[in-house]
Parts: sequence; C-alpha cells; structure tokens
Amino acid sequence: MTRAVPAAPPSSGTAAPLRPVLAALEEVILGKPVQLRLALACLLARGHLLIEDQPGVGKTTLAHALARTLGLGFRRVQFTADLLPADLLGVSIWDAAAATFRYQPGPIFSEVLLADEINRATPRTQGALLEAMEERTVSEGGVTRPLPDPFFVIATQNPAAFVGTSPLPEAQLDRFLLTVTLGYPDPRAERRLLETGGRTGTVRDLPAVLDAPGLLAAQREVDRVHAAPALLDYLQALARATRESPALAAGLSPRALLALLAAARAWAYLDGRGMVLPGDVQAVFPALSAHRLPLRDPARPGEDVFARLLADTPIP
Repeated sequence: MTRAVPAAPPSSGTAAPLRPVLAALEEVILGKPVQLRLALACLLARGHLLIEDQPGVGKTTLAHALARTLGLGFRRVQFTADLLPADLLGVSIWDAAAATFRYQPGPIFSEVLLADEINRATPRTQGALLEAMEERTVSEGGVTRPLPDPFFVIATQNPAAFVGTSPLPEAQLDRFLLTVTLGYPDPRAERRLLETGGRTGTVRDLPAVLDAPGLLAAQREVDRVHAAPALLDYLQALARATRESPALAAGLSPRALLALLAAARAWAYLDGRGMVLPGDVQAVFPALSAHRLPLRDPARPGEDVFARLLADTPIP
C-alpha cells in the first residue's frame, strides 16, 4: 500500500499576492481553511464551485467574501421553482421610442455569481445556467454575448432529502470543477462565534486585496505550472483505478482528468511552486470526485472510497 504524500511546504513563489486573500477569508469564515483554499484554487483553475450543505453554515458569506477580497462584481440569484431562464440570462425588450428591441442583461453578467439553492429550480433553468457556464456566453435573439472575464459561479444546493429539490443530472454536475461542504464549525470556531455574537468579521469590512486584472494574471501563471511526465503517469494510473474500482459505478472521464490536472496546478500555485507534486493531486482529488464518481453503495462514505483509491495507487 502506498501512503499519501503531502504537498511540499509553501515557498516564496508568485502566489504571494493571493495569501492576503486567504487570510482575509479566514477572518470571516472561521475554521474552514481547507474549504477556503479549495474555493480559491477552483477560481484560479477557471472552474466553477458547487457547495452542498444545509442553510446557515456560511455558503453565501463565502461567495460574497471571495468576490469582495478579489475586487470582483458580485450578484446573487435565489433559485426557485418559478425562476425562468430569462430571469437569469436576460431578455430583449421592445423600445417603442427607438422602434427596436433592446437587450436587458440578466444577473448572470457578473464576475462572481452565487446561484443559491440551484436544485430548487426547474431542470430548464438549471440547464440554461450550466450551458452558459460551459460556453461562457449567452445567446439571445440570434446574438451571442460573452460573459465577463473572470467569470466564476458558486452554486449551492440543499441535500437531496430536503423538500422541493430537483437533482442535477450527472452530465450537468460535471460542469462544476470542485465540490466542497462547509459543515458545522469546530468547537473552537463555534465558541468564538458565540462570544462575539457572530461579529467576528463582516464582508463589508473586507478589503479588496486584488483586482480582476491581477486575478487574470494569476490564472495565466497557473496554466504555466509544470506537470512532469511522471506526474501525468500518476494521473492516468489514478484514472484507471477509478474506472476499475468495484466501489464506483463510473470512473474519471478524460475531461475530468484534465480538470484534476488544472485543480492540482492551482493548488501547487497556492503553495508558491511552479511544479505539480502528487500531494497536490491528492489534495484536490476528493473535491473533484465527490460529484463525478457515483458510488455503487450510496450508504458508504465517499471519503473512505477516495482515500482507499489514493492509498492503493502507486506513485511513480
């Protein structure tokens, strides 16, 4: 059995401007450093984030705080059963004075969009959002309009057992790069919340420590993080392990494997390194696999299956 290899300790690399972002986020979202780093890595890899959790654990605060610290525009859309695609994407309105149709952009034209409780909307509206996420454009009235760059969607969904939910199909779930669960705070963080009345830090107090051009530059640097041939061998071995695992109903697709490499590059970048290590892959693998790899036994914890896969896959 091969033991998991942790990522190398941080070095003074080009990710230095992003460290204040994580520090600021940790003042608002207490006791969740791994989830915050996964969210930032997801954005750096040009992906989209899915958060599955119950209400009241900080999902909206995380999305708003991330946009604030990065100096990005932020919009929130509450997904409900009566939300129409046009409510999200925008619609053409007849302008009588100009005798022409005028396009009114929807809230999707934002650098950071929080799609709150996405599984309460109809499949038609879900599909409209996920298509725009994939294409990064909106087509209406025969005109294709590009979405902002950067463009980052954080979607939240309630657990499937909640009333009024419409599960996302597997093909649409694949549009999200990573999934995280915030969960309850640890006792220390919860005690601090109680002692301060929840006023440990507010989104309004967060400084903008970066801006859109700075973030785009960081994303380009992530693309240049080196992945050695041996690292690619490891990725392929891990993909084969998922496809052959009796615990999984399906394995990683080629697109998912590319997503895993992108997320691992972002994780390495946040450590200030210009090279991906196996530990980077292992760090992001559970968050990338949670919504992609269906379990044959739903009662078995996915974390156990993914940990076993990582432990049993030899590292070159």
